[in-house]
Amino acid sequence: MQNEQKVLVNITPTETRVAWVKDNSLEEVWIERANKKGLVGNIYYGKVERVLPGMQAAFINIGLEKTGFLHVSDICSKFLGKGEREDCEDIAKLLRPGQNVMVQVVKNPLSSKGARLTMLMTIPSNVVVFLPAEKMIGVSQKIKTEQERNRLKDLVTKIVKQQKTDKGFIVRTSAEGADFHELRADILYLEKLWESILEKVKACRKPCLVYEGLPLFLQILRDISVSAIENVLVDSLETFNKMKVFSAFYAMNVEGKIEHYIGEKPIFDLYNVEEEIKQALERRVNLKSGGYLIFDQTEAMTTIDVNTGGFVGHKNLEETIFRTNLEATQTVAKQLKLRNLGGIIILDLIDMELDEHKKSVCLSLQKALDKDSVKSTVSGISDLGLIEMTRKRTRESLERVLCEPCHACNSRGTVKTAETVSFEIFREITRMAKQFEAKQYRVIAAGIVVDYILDEVSSQVAELETFLNKQISFQAESGYLSEQYDVVMS
Repeated sequence: MQNEQKVLVNITPTETRVAWVKDNSLEEVWIERANKKGLVGNIYYGKVERVLPGMQAAFINIGLEKTGFLHVSDICSKFLGKGEREDCEDIAKLLRPGQNVMVQVVKNPLSSKGARLTMLMTIPSNVVVFLPAEKMIGVSQKIKTEQERNRLKDLVTKIVKQQKTDKGFIVRTSAEGADFHELRADILYLEKLWESILEKVKACRKPCLVYEGLPLFLQILRDISVSAIENVLVDSLETFNKMKVFSAFYAMNVEGKIEHYIGEKPIFDLYNVEEEIKQALERRVNLKSGGYLIFDQTEAMTTIDVNTGGFVGHKNLEETIFRTNLEATQTVAKQLKLRNLGGIIILDLIDMELDEHKKSVCLSLQKALDKDSVKSTVSGISDLGLIEMTRKRTRESLERVLCEPCHACNSRGTVKTAETVSFEIFREITRMAKQFEAKQYRVIAAGIVVDYILDEVSSQVAELETFLNKQISFQAESGYLSEQYDVVMS
């Protein structure tokens, strides 16, 4: 069946991983670790640390290690007791050091930068988005027919008038077909939630968190495009029950598609997701034709080099180059999404002579990127055969989440963190336990990995031993690199 789409949810005590699989191919992956949860959507009671009139920005202490960044365009004077939002022009007139403000994270901390903040807060539910700083009522343009958009806008307008609220709402794409009662229930829930947030703010005496976004496995249910998804498979019974309860109240259109996966084979192995994640961390990506791409990610930008490799074509050299570049555009679009690469991206194509070929390649790339929910902009091909593009940064790239600078090569490359390798070891032991009978397991790994397991996640080891009813021991091997390990059964 073409366009068969599934969402896979893999749960462990320390990590949640969600994969979107389309036609048995990994499209996107999200990872949330218990000690490194994403901050986007969180609302904080903060204190202004510094105001920089030259940048029209301020740094806000929100109780985290790094101060957050707030630009004047993201300030709402309504929450400062200064009237309407149109007054927000000069930051020095709006904020002063020591002043308390309520802000929301719109971009997670990246590398050395703190979180990007806004006072123009939004709180999404299943079918509407709440805008406490606005009065507008909008409807997603992704809802196809004007008739349906008008119907939904009329319903929300009616509810807002009944509730006598001065807040704004945007009707989400998932609301298509929703009735009066569904919309009203969401709006009432969001207004009560906002009141509870304001009550928490009143009780704050120092920078603190006043509203936390949903965990990853519930975010997916809220944001999922239900019509395109066949089912949602989750390998934890406890999480499955939480998802069913949540969907019964807030995501009823997906409730019947949630299934508890109880197969012996790990859920990510079943759909080859582990292998595709591994490939997404490689510099080289092979094309079906025999060509290949080289990805290099730096602080400033990501560069992608296109090579013909073993592809010799069937006609002439120009046609071979054209076909390789065309195929590369499709793979590049998929890899940008899978690796979650953002910022400035330079695509180094193989030089083409014909203008019609250049136009076709640019159009092919743009069409492929149009399927991505993350906004991107593409320039034409330069005289040097380069395509310059940008893709909005939404969260850390897959490489930044799973890897760290390589100490063995003076940071010229990256290796998986000890945390990532330890989780792989736990999954490997679980995989082996389902396939083979053993009395105990001995893990041989690099000293840094063994130290991390014994110092940081020893409780998870104990839980795994209890679950398998087997003893697990660890042996540090000085000759092993940080990603090397062996699991020996006895």
